[in-house]
Amino acid sequence: MPRTGQPLPKAWLSAAQVETVLAQPKLDGRRPCANLRNRAILETLYSTGLRRKELVQLATRDVDFAGGALTVRKGKGNKDRVIPIGERALAWIQKYLETARPALARDGNAPELFLSERGKPLSVGRLTTMVTHYLVRAGFAKSGSCHVFRHTCATLMLDGGADIRYVQEQLGHACLQTTQIYAHVSIRRLKEYENTRKGIRKYPRLRFLDFHIS
Repeated sequence: MPRTGQPLPKAWLSAAQVETVLAQPKLDGRRPCANLRNRAILETLYSTGLRRKELVQLATRDVDFAGGALTVRKGKGNKDRVIPIGERALAWIQKYLETARPALARDGNAPELFLSERGKPLSVGRLTTMVTHYLVRAGFAKSGSCHVFRHTCATLMLDGGADIRYVQEQLGHACLQTTQIYAHVSIRRLKEYENTRKGIRKYPRLRFLDFHIS
């Protein structure tokens, strides 16, 4: 792979670690509507690798349940794109729309998908605080907050055999060179695995797990 001239991402999660973070919002707690919204947000970040600004700008009309896709409007570079989203994330969004969002929406005409407890669109700062809270509570004090999910989504897609140009389209990178940093991460992880297993007499065959965005 050519050198990118960019630092490698310092923080990402394994699939098992992600599941631990996703389970942090307690739906039977004191703020069930907010916690359900937060679970839907975490699932969406993991499934799509969206940037923070892209997520808070999502409107309800941008979710295509039948087609399993999201429309990202005015992403980086002021460009629109349509990307897939997994069935599990869609199921959590649907549950949020049916049971939580009506209680949060004080203005019935608010177009934004994810609303604050005051019925306003979520701010990027509030989103960062929320995601950081769940990462720390799960025991993963990693820097980057929402970008941890973005890094994780891209790395696991490549680990699962996804074409790098597909990952580029998913993340909305204008340049393939930017996406290649995740290929370096994937290769480094593979080398770490090889180094770990050299001292083991019996070890399972290395195989790539199918990574479904869900």
